[in-house]
Amino acid sequence: MHIQKKDHGGGVDAAAQTYGGTRADWIDLSTGINPHPYAASPIAPDAWTALPDQGAAEALIKAARRFWNVPDGAEILAAPGASSLIANMPRLAQQGSVSIKGPTYNEHAAAFDLAGWETQGTATAQVVVHPNNPDGRLWQIDEITAPLRIIDESFCDVAPEQSHIQHANEPGTIVLKSFGKFWGLAGLRLGFAIGDPALINQLKTMLGPWPVSGPALAIGAQALNDTEWAMQTRTRLSADAQKLDALMLSKGAEIVGGTTLFRLYEVDDAAAWQDTLAQSKIWSRIFPYSKRWLRLGLPHTMDWSRLKDAL
Repeated sequence: MHIQKKDHGGGVDAAAQTYGGTRADWIDLSTGINPHPYAASPIAPDAWTALPDQGAAEALIKAARRFWNVPDGAEILAAPGASSLIANMPRLAQQGSVSIKGPTYNEHAAAFDLAGWETQGTATAQVVVHPNNPDGRLWQIDEITAPLRIIDESFCDVAPEQSHIQHANEPGTIVLKSFGKFWGLAGLRLGFAIGDPALINQLKTMLGPWPVSGPALAIGAQALNDTEWAMQTRTRLSADAQKLDALMLSKGAEIVGGTTLFRLYEVDDAAAWQDTLAQSKIWSRIFPYSKRWLRLGLPHTMDWSRLKDAL
């Protein structure tokens, strides 16, 4: 069986081994994680010491339903990160053919590949990343037609008006949400599957009891209930994305696409650009399938001057 090789953002530790310095010396722009994370209020001590509470789990699900305007008839499952859900998607249907149009986030293809699915023939499952990573493509719902349709909206919280959540109650549909990216708390490990109750119940059985930690339940509910923070964050991300585009255009890059959490550029030699930035201990993202694509996340406020100097 061929197992697809996976490449990711991150990897600052490996970059430091090559270019020097410690992790603390580096600015990591290789991911699409909000550099200004949600500042949660203190949580109850027993969130750390007791088994996750059913009431806390229900409070998180209630907040998720309200925040994403989940339609009646759709179920919600909280999980320890969207990655754990992605890994289990192939188990929701009998092995068949899956449609995953690339280039896109490669964990989806890797999961179906590992489970023995094919990519030829009539698709019994279809995966779309909406908006797509890395180019920001948006999918129309009538383009997603397989009996099992998986809509990965890990980056859609920057543009909620584009969400397909209103279709989450339709048979065979699952919408995936990532908490770590928009709220900037990737280390918390929290994600959601929203969709067809039959599929969500299968996932619940796969993940077992207490899939989400007590701290993640508490902090997730806090953040999802803070709609004012979400609105302010969208405004700031949009302004910073425009600022990054202007900077990169001034240096000769061309805009390919992206979202307001990450930007994708075409340059003359992506590996050379990555090397130049790395000399100043700024890590960026390049791709094995393109010699000219360079992806940058947004810098923190205090990191803009270093990026300008490095460029």
